[in-house]
Amino acid sequence: MEQRATTHHVHKLSFILLILSLAFPSSSFELRPSVADSTFLHSNDTAISDFRVLNRRALFQCPDLNPYLQINVTTQGDLSDEQFITVNVSGVLVPSDGDWVAMVSPSFSNVTTCLGSEAYYLQTGDTSILPLLCHYPVKAKYVTSDPSYLSCKNQKCQKYGNNGDCEVRTCAGSLSFHVVNIRTNIEFVFFAGGFSTPCILTKTDVPLKFSNPNSPLHGHLSSIDSTATSMRLTWVSGDKEPQQVQYGDGKSQTSEVTTFSAADMCSEFRLGSIVVPSPAKDFGWHDPGYIHTAVMSGLQPSSTFNYKYGSDAVGWSAEIQFRTPPAGGSDELKFIVFGDMGKAPLDSSAEHYIQPGSISVIKGMTEEVENGNVDSIFHIGDISYATGFLVEWDYFLNLITPLASKVSYMTAIGNHERDYSDSGSWYTGPDSGGECGVPYETYFPMPTPAKDKPWYSIEQGSVHFTVISTEHDWTEKSEQYEWMKTDMASVDRSKTPWLVFTGHRPMYSSLGADDQFLETVEPLLLNNKVDLVLFGHVHNYERTCSIYNSECLAIPEKDKNGIDTYDNTNYSAPVQAIVGMAGFSLEKFPDDFVNSDTKNVDDSFIITKK
Repeated sequence: MEQRATTHHVHKLSFILLILSLAFPSSSFELRPSVADSTFLHSNDTAISDFRVLNRRALFQCPDLNPYLQINVTTQGDLSDEQFITVNVSGVLVPSDGDWVAMVSPSFSNVTTCLGSEAYYLQTGDTSILPLLCHYPVKAKYVTSDPSYLSCKNQKCQKYGNNGDCEVRTCAGSLSFHVVNIRTNIEFVFFAGGFSTPCILTKTDVPLKFSNPNSPLHGHLSSIDSTATSMRLTWVSGDKEPQQVQYGDGKSQTSEVTTFSAADMCSEFRLGSIVVPSPAKDFGWHDPGYIHTAVMSGLQPSSTFNYKYGSDAVGWSAEIQFRTPPAGGSDELKFIVFGDMGKAPLDSSAEHYIQPGSISVIKGMTEEVENGNVDSIFHIGDISYATGFLVEWDYFLNLITPLASKVSYMTAIGNHERDYSDSGSWYTGPDSGGECGVPYETYFPMPTPAKDKPWYSIEQGSVHFTVISTEHDWTEKSEQYEWMKTDMASVDRSKTPWLVFTGHRPMYSSLGADDQFLETVEPLLLNNKVDLVLFGHVHNYERTCSIYNSECLAIPEKDKNGIDTYDNTNYSAPVQAIVGMAGFSLEKFPDDFVNSDTKNVDDSFIITKK
């Protein structure tokens, strides 16, 4: 009897994600020499913009004696868990295209003075006499986002002459900001001078606070083993007391509570003889609140259940319906796999790190989940791209909630979660901004062997997934290498005939890869007859032949529908694919790989066995 792999479903969906991401091209920024001099610190797609390097700008109080200037917020009472608010700037005498508004939290962050040593801020790109803010702005917008601002269509007379004529007219503008519950108070600061030479004009008089900083939020699911009879739920709250998940027919489970602090972040980056603290430990830090986890047990595979989480003291989430994946050893599995998604603002503001395609990708995946076409999701590295600016995790978790609250959301660690010098990561760049895997492992507990050993395997349906960390030691005789060898050798192929190997950094890519990783780990794939290898890191899509040692050992043949088909009945070598196209603008690839001019499915393939 012929067995057909589920990979056709995977790559069909993954390639839809690629096409959707093209609708949101990234912005282009011209770097000043002072920034460009130190961009080597951000070599891995960090997309430096003027906003990202705010912390190194000398800050002054604007020489503006305007008595009419005001900034206020239009909102009904305290802030809800998610909403759009309107920020109004008024009393402006001379509107400028360099006027902008920043959202700052916590509101007690000092916007006038800060550490005077420029060495503390080297990691953001370059240096200045004095950094801009002790605490990095969450987001910002130029007031020219309001098209009526420069033309001064919204005028107000501030002073009338004796003859009744208006002697002083001022201008106004309004901006919309998307706000999620980050538990700390918020203020808005009005600047002139653009992001490059900012000075403070004014700020909101009264900080905005959330109506319930302890709300249970961002619930997301993950599988704990291959039985699919238990699912882990993880959520965030401002309250440290245990809460509950209530599910099924009256079942409940109390949460375990954890958190992390700035002291847990990697504390230094060495630049020659200079030692500087990481963004995660310094101006990028934001209190994460408390992370709750609880395991819902007594479930059935491939079945639908309802749940809610919280407590009477802090409130409850809405009731959510979710579906368990098929148990290992059963039949069909429909899963989505992608890497490098991150998040993008819903309000067109500038933020620390933007992945422009992520919104359309989430929309496309949500439709598939709601239509019952997805059993589970695998996000293989570069998760939120918070990279030391911790508030970004809240916005990312909010973005994925429509997906991750309804199906199993499994992850692998990437360079932007783990890598940092002197931290034990295999690659020593500053890509995690000092996070060193701590927030990632706290927000996304996977069935791993121990803390900071983020590798694991799991079976769903007819597929065994071996999920590795490319950011930890994978060399021969390392702990992870021995685990990989043992895990893949132990798979019962009569029960789970398909073996998928996945991690973040690729073995093969048009843009190059780590030859040592290829030489060390690839023989394990061949020895264990891995069917499919999935990686991210490179922000595009590529697919190989059945490849080993950089040679094609078998070429797929077209089926009657013109779809490439790999026949693994007589196994030759794994098929490898890069699926790192879920968020960033796409890397430049040769034209003969993928047609990205339409929104059609441009690549499907099938792997078969008899």
